[in-house]
Amino acid sequence: MRYPVKTPWLIKKLFSSLCWNVETSEKILYLTFDDGPHPSVTSFVLDELRKYQAKATFFCIGKNVAAYPDVYKKILDEGHAVGNHTYHHLNGWKTKNKTYLEDVKKASGLIDSSLFRPPYGRIKISQFKRLSEYMNKLRIKVVMWDVLSGDFDLGISPEHCALNVLQYAKPGSIVVFHDSSKASPRIKYALPQTLKFFHEKGFRFHSLQDSVNEPATDQVNLKVLEESLK
Repeated sequence: MRYPVKTPWLIKKLFSSLCWNVETSEKILYLTFDDGPHPSVTSFVLDELRKYQAKATFFCIGKNVAAYPDVYKKILDEGHAVGNHTYHHLNGWKTKNKTYLEDVKKASGLIDSSLFRPPYGRIKISQFKRLSEYMNKLRIKVVMWDVLSGDFDLGISPEHCALNVLQYAKPGSIVVFHDSSKASPRIKYALPQTLKFFHEKGFRFHSLQDSVNEPATDQVNLKVLEESLK
């Protein structure tokens, strides 16, 4: 499986309307978790975060929120931020606009947040432009990432997954993990290693709720982004 662990600076510059990292000189990391909530993996993640008084952001799939409302409530009760990750984890490039946006809207009925992350990082410009309307929010922050842990990749070891984060994460990095069954063998090794390593270096772990910049007023050309990420 081919993918950039560290998002190239040129991609960030060309598509600055999307949030790739948080500009800060402080030792702060922004850990994010996609695809939950999951009854056992999310609980593991919450337990690990609590050890370091770490706050994070969970980009939740609507159908999983509906299936595990108690786990979702626990995320909120423990002070973490949440974001919309569609209801059925749809790939925007392969989904008709009406279907995609209605799916986002359905998820927004369960996930009260102005944060949105498109599954696979794939969304059409026409979908991007109409997100606020369908999520019933004035401004939507579309959050991408600076570092991919690769925990979704069955072809890498847990140690490799941890090294991806330890090697590439810097102050202000938005790091992607997944609280899912697929990612479980890698995240259960890599997350504790990440928290311990950066905590010992004096880092803190914040959620994105009050940290990401407002989206720029210009409209990003997502058609070019689609080609660059293929």
